[in-house]
Parts: sequence; structure tokens; C-alpha cells
Amino acid sequence: MNLFFNQVFGFYVAHELMCIMPEFCCDTIPRQIDIIDKIVNTGLDHTGTLTILGMIGLPHVNEQFLTRMKVYSEYLPKSGEIGFSEEQKFLHFLWDAFERTPISLATNFAIPFRRILAKKLFLHCGKNFCAEANIRFNFGQCISTGDDVFINTGTFIDSKGGVTIGNAAGIGEFVRIFTHSHSESNHAERTYAPVSIGDYAKIYTGAMIFPGVTIGEQAIVAGGAIVTKNVPPNAVVAGIPAKVIRSRKNDNLYRKQLNHMWLHNGAFQDE
Repeated sequence: MNLFFNQVFGFYVAHELMCIMPEFCCDTIPRQIDIIDKIVNTGLDHTGTLTILGMIGLPHVNEQFLTRMKVYSEYLPKSGEIGFSEEQKFLHFLWDAFERTPISLATNFAIPFRRILAKKLFLHCGKNFCAEANIRFNFGQCISTGDDVFINTGTFIDSKGGVTIGNAAGIGEFVRIFTHSHSESNHAERTYAPVSIGDYAKIYTGAMIFPGVTIGEQAIVAGGAIVTKNVPPNAVVAGIPAKVIRSRKNDNLYRKQLNHMWLHNGAFQDE
């Protein structure tokens, strides 16, 4: 009986997805991206948000829901100070909702889609921004990225205190960046400090960056490191807490010579 139910339910889900999913193929993806770009850049309202949700396969949200919903960041203490417009709420909602769709697995759609949102959602977003899946942040308007920035899967950016990511910096999988901390004696007491990541720096998988830290230009943070203090330019740090273990092996190459192309043949770095 359970096998029969699973088969029937699986068929139903597949049928429903076929009904609601847009008909994407390779030659329509650029056209769909262009439409979404125009909608977002004319000022995202209820109608535009609903249109994009339908295009990415989430048509069952209505205007009443969008009007009444609140995203998580609106419940954070900094929300009143930083401000959270309706457009920013819709942009945040689209960013997170997109990761729950099958279309998010199509990289040639997903990276341009996230880039469109980031250019409106961030304080500043440079050219060739590449974001992989399931990147979370609380206030996009407190994030500034340079050109050719790459952020890999599962990264969390606590941006309340401000995060600046320099040109051609790369952030690996499941990195965590924090800009606030809590008092041990009074959890409601918070302190904030910005994080800055220098040009051509690389932060590897699972590293954690503490509030107030500056990662120097061309520095490397090893995987799993917990960085509590500033990292000098061209230094390699590792460990818990992170300490300088050596200089980066640059072979006398600097900045663009370091060839920070993140995907094969520099895919998506052609703006």
C-alpha cells in the first residue's frame, strides 16, 4: 500500500511541477534573465515580485501574502536602525525563495539571477559577481563587494555591522562571517563591528571570521580557521585561533597576475 501511495504521490508531484514550471531551455534562459533584470531595475513591487516568482516556478504566492509577510531580518534589533524598505523585503524574499526551486540547480540561470538581485540588494555590487547556492545574509544593504567576487555554497554573512569584500576576493564553502556579538551577562546587549576582506584574498572552506577583523590584500585564510585578529596582506593564517603560518607563495605575482578565475575559462566573469 505504501509503495502504491508513494508512486501515485510521486506522479502527482511531477505532474504539478510540469504545470507550474516555466518551459526553460538553453536558448530561452538569456531572454528570461533579461526580463527579470528589467523588472528588478524598474523598481520591484508586488506585481514584479509575483511575476518573477511565477517565472522561477513559485506561482502560488499572492499579493495579500506579500503584503502581510515579514522576512526574518525584520525581526532583528538592527532592522529599525538600518531600515528595511518594501523593495528590500521583496528582494530578500526572492533571494531565499529561489534556493527552494529546481531552477536554482541550473547554474547558467542561477548565477545571473543572483547577480541581478545583488546589484539592487547590496550597498554596492561590482561587476562579475558570482554567488553559488544557499548563501544567506541578514541585511544586503550592509554588504559591499568589488569586481570579480566569488562566494561559494552555504556561506553565511552576518552583515549587520557591515561587510566589505574587495576585488577578486574568493570565499569558500560554508564560511561564516560575523559582525556582531552578545554580552555574556546580558544577551540583549549587542556590539557591532565591520569586517573587511581585501582585494585578491581567499577564505577557504569552513573558516569563521569574527567581528571587527580585516583580512589583508592577497591574504589566505585556511579551511576551518577561526579568525579573531586582523590578517596582514599576503599572509597565510590557519588554526583556532588563526595565526600566521607563512607568507603566500605568490611567485612574485600580484593582483590580476594571480589569475583569480573562479570557474572554468572564467565563466561568468565577462562583464
